[in-house]
Amino acid sequence: MLQLSATVQVYLATGVTDMRKSINGLSMLVADQFELDPFSGQLFCFCNRRRDIVKLLYWNRNGFCLWHKRLEKDRFKWPEREEEVVSLGGRELAWLLDGLSVNQASAHRKLEYSIAG
Repeated sequence: MLQLSATVQVYLATGVTDMRKSINGLSMLVADQFELDPFSGQLFCFCNRRRDIVKLLYWNRNGFCLWHKRLEKDRFKWPEREEEVVSLGGRELAWLLDGLSVNQASAHRKLEYSIAG
């Protein structure tokens, strides 16, 4: 299981990506087409046409890591947007990998209390 920090920056390619691409091809896509830095340590996410394969690319200290998930049934609820890349947090990526939409209608409000003296 991929462990995600809630504060990690995630860049999701909203279109279809050729899943034959591996580290070199995906990192070139990030740099050339999306004009982002593949060495930043952020996560870059890609999905295929059938929406049953996701690849995550990220730089870790001294090399690239590539995480791959293929669903045997069902499909990822990949966002359809006009932008080529959308920015998400780790929480939204976890939703997506669990089969939920990254655009949840609502969630419980965050409550903050303090003890006033």
